[in-house]
Amino acid sequence: MNKTVPDPSSIDIFSSAFLLPNIGAPFLVGLAVGYFAKKILKVALFIGGAAVVLLFVGEYYGVTTVNDQTLQQTAQTAADLANQSGSFLYDRLTRLTWKGGSAVAGFLVGLKIG
Repeated sequence: MNKTVPDPSSIDIFSSAFLLPNIGAPFLVGLAVGYFAKKILKVALFIGGAAVVLLFVGEYYGVTTVNDQTLQQTAQTAADLANQSGSFLYDRLTRLTWKGGSAVAGFLVGLKIG
C-alpha cells in the first residue's frame, strides 16, 4: 500500500482544512478541560469552606474541638492533591503530539474564564 506524503510546500497552513483539526479542535478540548477543572475546583473549595465553617460553629457551641495544626495539615494535603491533578491534566494535554501547544493554550484560557 503506497501512501503518498504531500509535499510540505503544497500545504496551505492558513486554510480552514488545516487549522480546524490541527489547531482549533485541540484548543477547544483544552478549553473545555480547563473550564471544567476550574469549576470543579470552585465547587470543592465551596464545600470545603462550608465544612470548615461548620466545624468552627460546632466548636463555638461546644459540640466539637478543632485542632489548628491538623486543620492546616489537611488544607496542605488538599492543596497538594489539587496541584497534582492540575499538573496531570496539563501533562496529558501536552501529549496531543505537536498539537499540544494549542491544547495547553486552550486549557489556560479555560482556567482563566472558568
